[in-house]
Amino acid sequence: MITGIKGIRLRRATAVAVTSGALLATGALTAAPAQAVTAPTIVAKGGFVMNNANAKTLYGKAADTRRSTGSTTKIMTAKVVLAQSNLNLDAKVTIQKAYSDYVVKNNASQAHLIVGDKVTVRQLLYGLMLPSGCDAAYALADKFGSGSTRAARVKSFIGKMNTAARNLGLKNTHFDSFDGIGNGSNYSTPRDLTKIASSAMKSSTFRTIVKTKSYTAKTITKTGSTRTMNPWKNTNGLLSSYSGTIGVKTGSGPEAKYCLVFAATRNGKTVIGTVLASSSIAQREADAKKLLNYGFAKLG
Repeated sequence: MITGIKGIRLRRATAVAVTSGALLATGALTAAPAQAVTAPTIVAKGGFVMNNANAKTLYGKAADTRRSTGSTTKIMTAKVVLAQSNLNLDAKVTIQKAYSDYVVKNNASQAHLIVGDKVTVRQLLYGLMLPSGCDAAYALADKFGSGSTRAARVKSFIGKMNTAARNLGLKNTHFDSFDGIGNGSNYSTPRDLTKIASSAMKSSTFRTIVKTKSYTAKTITKTGSTRTMNPWKNTNGLLSSYSGTIGVKTGSGPEAKYCLVFAATRNGKTVIGTVLASSSIAQREADAKKLLNYGFAKLG
């Protein structure tokens, strides 16, 4: 037995040593937290990113500022088509001269559909989303709008697009076209477009289409023979340059500049977002990659 002052000192020293050891042992568990992820700087005038699982905002830059959306409008076009009751994706649509004349008149992006060919709704959706075919968009609006004239059916279809936006609770979105070639009142915001895309991505058909890099349609000609179309290439370069990319849609125009709605999945987590009014095709992709990297870093 240790007694006296020496014993007391030894017990105290032992207690200090034990306490210090405990602190050292727990220190590894209570190390200073990692530095916060620095928000990126993007060239695009507007940007937004959210966690697709719970719609939690991860990044915003002028996220609620209304801007022209270019062909990212076609996300809603596809969403409206896919929401039709009793939709038959294999139903055939005959390509009209009006669709061809429209893209020529507007010098618009097209799927190069041939007048008189019978094309399925599924094929039109690929033609809409991959090469951003305004001819395919016109055909779908004509097919799924209501009315006795083509103009009435197109107006009806655009009405359905606006109804869908209202049903999503979007306050800063309005469509006056089926393809983004608007008449002065076709706009949305980075936040709203991201929400539209997130909703559209609930459709397995939509998800399959927007992650496809290339698609070759076989249409039926006037004479009943089969025409093999030139492959439609997806205009979304992220599919080839950013690991985990699963969509969604590009857009561009004199007013819209360069836009991209994007989504990617890594480690079971999906980040979805939008950049509007970037300065070039390369820059919108660079902006999107920065935002995706930031989104995934925030999710951990």
